Amino acid sequence: MITQDTEISGAMGGDGKPRLKILFLCTGNTCRSQMAEGLTRHLKTGLLEAYSAGVNPGLVNPRAVQSMAEIGIDISGYKPKSIESLGRMDFDDVVTLCDHANESCPLFPGKTRRHHFGFEDPPKLAENAVTEEEIMNCYRRVRDEIRAFVEKLPDVLND
Repeated sequence: MITQDTEISGAMGGDGKPRLKILFLCTGNTCRSQMAEGLTRHLKTGLLEAYSAGVNPGLVNPRAVQSMAEIGIDISGYKPKSIESLGRMDFDDVVTLCDHANESCPLFPGKTRRHHFGFEDPPKLAENAVTEEEIMNCYRRVRDEIRAFVEKLPDVLND
């Protein structure tokens, strides 16, 4: 399983090219951005160095953790972070995953490119769900949509 503490070796990918640093940003850094970070670390380790943060960090959503564990990715050790907690890290790309983060996203210096790819909020999707299975299906749906997006990285950032 890939965990947040898994060491990503150096700044170079397996092909000898530098890995792009990507920040996934959403409102709380509790669900979508955590999923995106975990999926990117799992699927794109050789190409991308993934981070996540929230404009108003909350608590990692246990159902997000569960949905990721179902596909073999452990984000249980991930902690919600603010953009400020990342310090003066330079990112190649910042991807906002919800409208609020897109509207609240601060300016990043230098070469950082900003992108918006909105995904629905699993807790909001699950508001009218009756059973735990229906609730989890909302999380799985968003997880799978984010996975399909991550599989297209970094190419989709150049479109």
